[in-house]
Amino acid sequence: MSTGILDLLMPALGQTVYMVVVSMLIATILGVPLGVLLHTTAKGQILEAPALNKCVGAVVNAIRSIPFIILMVAIIPLTRLLVGTAIGTTAAMVPLVIAAVPFIGRLIETSLKEVPYGLVEAAEAMGATPCQIIWWVLLPEARASIVAQLTTVVINLVGESAMAGAIGGGGLGDLAIRYGYQRFRPDVMIATVVVLIILVQLVQFAGNHLAQHLDKK
Repeated sequence: MSTGILDLLMPALGQTVYMVVVSMLIATILGVPLGVLLHTTAKGQILEAPALNKCVGAVVNAIRSIPFIILMVAIIPLTRLLVGTAIGTTAAMVPLVIAAVPFIGRLIETSLKEVPYGLVEAAEAMGATPCQIIWWVLLPEARASIVAQLTTVVINLVGESAMAGAIGGGGLGDLAIRYGYQRFRPDVMIATVVVLIILVQLVQFAGNHLAQHLDKK
């Protein structure tokens, strides 16, 4: 790989990592409570509220059904309102977070469903409150699955961050389009794909290792 290509790749890789890490942190902070809400308000659960569950679930499903490229364009006014611009890596994080939050919510809900309900009943019998059950039973018991699910989200964000480059979001996607495609540089395109593959492999390896470490089974 030539020095010229490396000079292009390194800043773009930094922008991609910045987008993914910050977006993932914000989306996790919002998405995990959403997943807990979806699970605990379902029928037969500790905070049973079917009407609320259906309303929240409908909103989550509606956002998840919007293709990411359309979502990016549709919320440009919101992006400008929040960060002052619709172009650049910081602007790209707004649609990345909005797309990731409902995705994380559903995945966390799935992980919590794997926790045996007998553990919840035992905690209730001991006088635990719903908050205590969530904090000391559900989340700890599902932590390995949650890490595996969040790893999937990170990989998904890597792909979506590359897509964000199509509308000036910066990062590896922007590099591949502006230098690889528009300037007829297949070497840049190939290098970008290789870097994305390596990045995804590293994320998957780290996620699998952490999930196995946390799995008590």
